[in-house]
Amino acid sequence: MKAIWNGSTIAQAPKEDLIRIEGNWYFPPEGLLKENYSDSEHRTTCFWKGEAHYYDITVDGKTNEFGAWYYPYPMTGSIEKVKKDFTNYVGFWNGVEITG
Repeated sequence: MKAIWNGSTIAQAPKEDLIRIEGNWYFPPEGLLKENYSDSEHRTTCFWKGEAHYYDITVDGKTNEFGAWYYPYPMTGSIEKVKKDFTNYVGFWNGVEITG
């Protein structure tokens, strides 16, 4: 599967390596094309997954501020709920298209 933004693939991994949580596909960290990502100070909190950290995505000089998120320290019990360790797996929003 691929994550595409601004006409470019920004992440790619076999479907069986992704994790689906609450309707979102999460890509393994090794599937990201790292040159398109920079750390963001933006944070949000999910009541059951924990604090989400964000990346800004940049492609061809355009930036999608906090267009990707991940959980570096999932809350106790959340991995068991998902049935897979999603630590540092990356989800997308804000115009990023996921294709199979």
